[in-house]
Amino acid sequence: MFNLIRRDFIIQKRQLLLYLLLILFFVIVGRQDSVFIFLLASLIMPVNTIAYDEKPETNILLNSMPYTRFEIIASRFLGTIVFIILSIGVTSVLLYVFNRPFSIADIAISSSLALLLLSFYLPMTYIMKPGYSSPFALVSFLVLAGIVPPIVSYLGERLTSVTDFLLGLSMPILYTSALLLGIVIYTASWGITTFIYRRKAF
Repeated sequence: MFNLIRRDFIIQKRQLLLYLLLILFFVIVGRQDSVFIFLLASLIMPVNTIAYDEKPETNILLNSMPYTRFEIIASRFLGTIVFIILSIGVTSVLLYVFNRPFSIADIAISSSLALLLLSFYLPMTYIMKPGYSSPFALVSFLVLAGIVPPIVSYLGERLTSVTDFLLGLSMPILYTSALLLGIVIYTASWGITTFIYRRKAF
């Protein structure tokens, strides 16, 4: 399984400099919230890895190797966590070097959002036709970035009892709860994706 994660990293090594320059651009420009930069950095590698594996021959090759389908999906989900951790580490260094403000709360929020978005994205990639997952990811990201903040603001104004309860929690408890919720949903997505992949014909 480690070799499958290593393979995902190797096939993207030529794009690593491009990823770094993209993150560096947002850090230097400094007009985006650090949560957005962490989130963008966390999503680039997992989404690009899926794009590489959309070719039918790739999955045929993977299934001809001495790995079970459970192990193939496990490597995808574990590898995604590794990519998120590496992306957060690199982004933190860049923000620190260029003296941009960020906090542990920013990392917790962006990690939770990344896990949540990937929890819905990963199973979809094994349901959709090959070639559609990357455009789907891009459009979904832009749509969610546009509609989620107004929806959250609207619900915050209407559901005052829920808002008051959340505001009454300490920040460490609130962010830890959000991160744990993201992990629970991600784990459920892992199980669903394994179920889908085991029944998929290549």
